[in-house]
Amino acid sequence: MKKTTKPKTTASRKSTQAPKKKISPPPETDPVLPGGKLGLILDRLATKAGATADELVKATGWQRHSNLGALSKLKARGFVFHLDAQNERKAYRLIKMKG
Repeated sequence: MKKTTKPKTTASRKSTQAPKKKISPPPETDPVLPGGKLGLILDRLATKAGATADELVKATGWQRHSNLGALSKLKARGFVFHLDAQNERKAYRLIKMKG
């Protein structure tokens, strides 16, 4: 009797990529406030008087255009503030925090 042999199969290739981990989004009730100098800017804007661009320059040590860019970044992140002009003082004041 003749032996029958199975045809050789090639081994399956294993993926070299690590399995993707699922990251759950943070709960919406817990807003993420930035730290560092962006957080410092938010603290200054949250005061009743707000903060002028020159006051933000003194607080952060950044140049004026850098502070204005940081305000733009905060606005893009969902923080709402406006420029309030009273008695020749133009101050940015925070209206609504994200979340």
